[in-house]
Amino acid sequence: MPRICLFPGTFDPVTLGHVDIINRALPLFDKIIVGIGLNTSKAPMFTDEQRLNWIKEIYKDEDRVEGAVYEGLTINFCQKIGAHFILRGIRYVSDFEYEKTIADANRTLDRSIETVFLTGEPKFTSVASTIVRDIIRNGGDASHFLPEIVFKTLPK
Repeated sequence: MPRICLFPGTFDPVTLGHVDIINRALPLFDKIIVGIGLNTSKAPMFTDEQRLNWIKEIYKDEDRVEGAVYEGLTINFCQKIGAHFILRGIRYVSDFEYEKTIADANRTLDRSIETVFLTGEPKFTSVASTIVRDIIRNGGDASHFLPEIVFKTLPK
């Protein structure tokens, strides 16, 4: 059975921190699906199509990474795509506390799906999509936090 992993998030925008987690997870899984979750309580800065295109472009030469957009419970999407692993990146202890609560709930819903945590590289711990969006909105230089393909497509 292939080791299929879902890396869920909003990826609004895709950051170097996201790419770091995906790249370091590649040796662990046969396929990583970057799941762009649609959350009705959040108003994203970028369309789901744009975020999906970024994933496709960044990983155009890596057939083990693909992007997908989904709604509803992450655990249900895992079941739909045959993923037995959920990948989450951890920057700080507070991230772990929050993510562990979600992992525990997911385990209650489906014991066959395991959550795997990877800690981010120290140089990416300050890279959060919320901060990057604020930099972009205020005309700052977000290039330090974004893959080149993402930065190039931002409105000037």
